[in-house]
Amino acid sequence: MLIGYARTSTFDQIAGLESQIENLTASGCSKVFSEQVSSVAERAQLELALDFVREGDALVIVRLDRLARSTSDLLYIIARLEAKKVGLRVLDFGGSEMDTQSPTGKLMLTMFGALAQFERELMLVRQREGIERAKAAGKYLGRVPTARRRLPEMREMAEAGLTPPEIANRLNLSRASVYRLLKEDRS
Repeated sequence: MLIGYARTSTFDQIAGLESQIENLTASGCSKVFSEQVSSVAERAQLELALDFVREGDALVIVRLDRLARSTSDLLYIIARLEAKKVGLRVLDFGGSEMDTQSPTGKLMLTMFGALAQFERELMLVRQREGIERAKAAGKYLGRVPTARRRLPEMREMAEAGLTPPEIANRLNLSRASVYRLLKEDRS
């Protein structure tokens, strides 16, 4: 049985997710697990897919970057699949299909996983350098604090007798922020 897994990082990438699902279905997947979550977050649908597969099945993905966050993560996923005697098939592996059920496929997957991780780490280094340059030039100020600028509204609501949880709910802020800011305001 072919089991598909599709993932995009953000909700803005709906077309990308739909495209992956179409490719997986067209390749013969009888069940597709999909989610829109960052690779560094908990991937509940991936866990369900890994639990669902049985001996003789193959987990199918469109591209390698949709599955693993690092080489070690990829190898961990492959080890879990191998323990269950399940293969991994990548539909778009540099223009061709790749399957871990062959020794060459397994070697290629490990090498490409390492290269993908290296590329990602280089991108993060360049990103950090860019942020540092922007900070030095005074162009990068970080995230604007949302709760602190709503303190006048919090004061009014507190004076009107609302509790911090009620204030947090009405202003769509965390309760901890409301408690902290009201306490600081009283000091």
